[in-house]
Amino acid sequence: MARGKLRIYLGAAPGVGKTYAMLSEAHRRIERGTDCVVAFVEHHRRPRTEVMLHGLEEIPRKELAYRDSVFTEMDVDAVLARRPQVALVDELAHTNIPGSRNTKRWQDVEELLAAGIDVISTVNIQHLESLGDVVESITGVRQRETVPDEVVRRADQIELVDMSPPALRRRMAHGNIYKPDKVDAALSNYFRPGNLTALRELALLWVADRVDAYLTEYRSEHQVSTIWGSRERIVVGLTGGPEGRTLIRRAARLAEKGAGGEVLAVYISRSDGLTSASPKELAVQRTLVEDLGGTFHHVVGEDIPVALLDFSRGVNATQIVLGVSRRKGWQYVFGPGVGATVARDSGPDLDVHLITHDEAGKGRGLPVNRGARLGRSRVIWGWLVGLGGPVLLTWLLRGVAPDVGLANDMLLFLTLTVAAALLGGLFPALASAAAGSLLLNWYFTPPVHTFTIADPKNIVAIVIFVGVAVSVASVVDLAARRTHQAARLRAESEILSFLAGNVLRGETSLEELLERVRETFGMESVALLERASEVLPWTCAGSVGTRPCAVPDDADVDVPVGDHMALALTGRVLPAEDRRVLAAFAAQAVVVLDRRRLQEEADRSRALAEGNRIRTALLAAVSHDLRTPLAGIKAAVTSLRSDDVEWSQEDQAELLESIEEGADRLDNLVGNLLDMSRLQTGTVTPIIRETDLDEVIPMALGGVPEDSVDLDIPETLPMVAVDRGLLERAVANIVENAVKYSPPGETVLVSASALADRVEVRVVDRGPGVPDEAKDRIFEPFQRYGDSPRGAGVGLGLAVARGFTEAMAGTIHAEDTPGGGLTMVLSVSTAPQRRPEQPDVSATATS
Repeated sequence: MARGKLRIYLGAAPGVGKTYAMLSEAHRRIERGTDCVVAFVEHHRRPRTEVMLHGLEEIPRKELAYRDSVFTEMDVDAVLARRPQVALVDELAHTNIPGSRNTKRWQDVEELLAAGIDVISTVNIQHLESLGDVVESITGVRQRETVPDEVVRRADQIELVDMSPPALRRRMAHGNIYKPDKVDAALSNYFRPGNLTALRELALLWVADRVDAYLTEYRSEHQVSTIWGSRERIVVGLTGGPEGRTLIRRAARLAEKGAGGEVLAVYISRSDGLTSASPKELAVQRTLVEDLGGTFHHVVGEDIPVALLDFSRGVNATQIVLGVSRRKGWQYVFGPGVGATVARDSGPDLDVHLITHDEAGKGRGLPVNRGARLGRSRVIWGWLVGLGGPVLLTWLLRGVAPDVGLANDMLLFLTLTVAAALLGGLFPALASAAAGSLLLNWYFTPPVHTFTIADPKNIVAIVIFVGVAVSVASVVDLAARRTHQAARLRAESEILSFLAGNVLRGETSLEELLERVRETFGMESVALLERASEVLPWTCAGSVGTRPCAVPDDADVDVPVGDHMALALTGRVLPAEDRRVLAAFAAQAVVVLDRRRLQEEADRSRALAEGNRIRTALLAAVSHDLRTPLAGIKAAVTSLRSDDVEWSQEDQAELLESIEEGADRLDNLVGNLLDMSRLQTGTVTPIIRETDLDEVIPMALGGVPEDSVDLDIPETLPMVAVDRGLLERAVANIVENAVKYSPPGETVLVSASALADRVEVRVVDRGPGVPDEAKDRIFEPFQRYGDSPRGAGVGLGLAVARGFTEAMAGTIHAEDTPGGGLTMVLSVSTAPQRRPEQPDVSATATS
């Protein structure tokens, strides 16, 4: 079942007339014979809007009781049971009453679209999810009812309903929007000129982005020219804190200002897996960024600023959005922070935005766990304290306080050993204990300046000192290793859980999975290799990155999966503890590959089923459409050969004419069948040459009456790059189809015009036309629309025309003829040597 089409009237502000415009469109469609009903329209007691409901069929609403009151909502089941062609659904962002079928009305609309029902709906610009913060800052009102931007962007058609602020305020003052007792308050608050101007600008920018996307798609399909300009790709750095939602919305607005903008939210956990992020908050932010059309990434990095910059450059980002640090002022003594470091090291190719938020300077919500893998700087400080500390302490005690006593001296040296253990781990602490014991024996234990100890009590004190120092160092090191193991397992479980969820939901392709492996482990390339047996060479099933290896032996890291598959990575050698997670990634990659191949087999099965359907249709065509002209020919020949009747010359001529007509129909039918067979087997090889349309189009009109076609081919048209024979057959089939469906006395217009580096041939008829949902179906084999009589053809003419046109790198599609009828538009490329010169737009505008 084909999915229904969604048309949205986007209002710049309340009261601009989007519901009125929707109802006007409904009346226009009903006049054209479309089955259109009102599923839910709220007229808000506006007289002109209420009048527009007259003459429209309304589906009864569903009543729901909530908090001792009765409310009405759209009855989705009733609409599905009625099954109209078009349903009108007002207020797309509306939140349904608890107990309804869905939480939001846009979810109800999704059900109608999935059932094949076209929907016309309305929404205001302030209800878009990404604009919630900026609308609140403009109007002072927080919109509680919102709709994800992606839902609106997926609409097949978006029409902006706009009105200048003075005109909208006049409508308000005349009582056309709100009741008279609410007009003054509205004009002085929400409907102030500044508010309306800002909302109008938001709407225009949002729709301009949408129009630009449409233009990009059109130019790509028609191969007009390449669009110049950079694509904004914005990376949002998340910490897992509550400010992430503000950053994501801000990045989404930045992306909307440029055509094709993309938002990539990334959370970077430290290499030891320890994190202060809330998993629940990260899940909420992941959902938000996906609702806004972005993507979420989880990356493990040794150093967060470096990992963030590496990720941004790896995805060719143009901007980075970060939040102002949540650290308190005194915490800056430990370093400048991630934001300042990224801004300093980003270079001229990356713009860094530091966004203020409500959590700035309030401190972190959760304690920051220290990494169990001690960094290089901490290890160096540990050795400095462990070795240099005892020497410095000895100098201070000998010169400043020589008489504090041996017990106090030992406590001071023990303090240095504990500090060395906390900073650098076990070995700096052991070195500190050894150095401290030697210095205590030499300088502070009588007799001094010798390693001989006279008092046995001092020997016991030195031994206790060494034992305590070693014990403290061992405990600190053991705690660090246990913390590291726990944090590592937690990080691995988060990554594997996220990976398994995506794979099970079918949201990850093989290339996306390999790219996630590459970015997670910071590798240069990742490839999934396979071979049928141990004696056959390796083949690459999928790869990402630069210079992927062809055999596992060339990889820095390879993980075998079964007997004949391996995951090969290049870039650096991974530690053993990372291979456990990598093995899980490799197993999931094999699952994704198997699923892809099963999908390909399913597609091939569908293709075979389609072939069987075509063969069945061919048999039906042969059994009827070919037998009909054969029966006519046989009857005419039998009549001519009969000796019982003496035919006049007029009768004989009529019988001979019927034989000729039957033979022509047979020739046409067999020719189309052979052409479709060539297209199905892929044996159509066009010979592209420079051709003048004046030499081809007239030849294509030989099969139709002379007075049935008006030809308008300008002599100034450029040469086209086509296969003459294929173009002639394609145009002939289109023209014959148009003449067949044109009413008596109406001629078919065949015209041509140049558009940039394309030439369009338009075949215009005044027949019954074709509905929008059938415009693509008429190009399928064995399809005849409407009440076309049997014997009028097997439904291959347009299918052959499209196949021949696409074989020449052209396009063909159907449009409605203004005033009624159907227009076929055939577009082909101009010859490279004779491209029409483009006018100087700037000079034309100046003149």
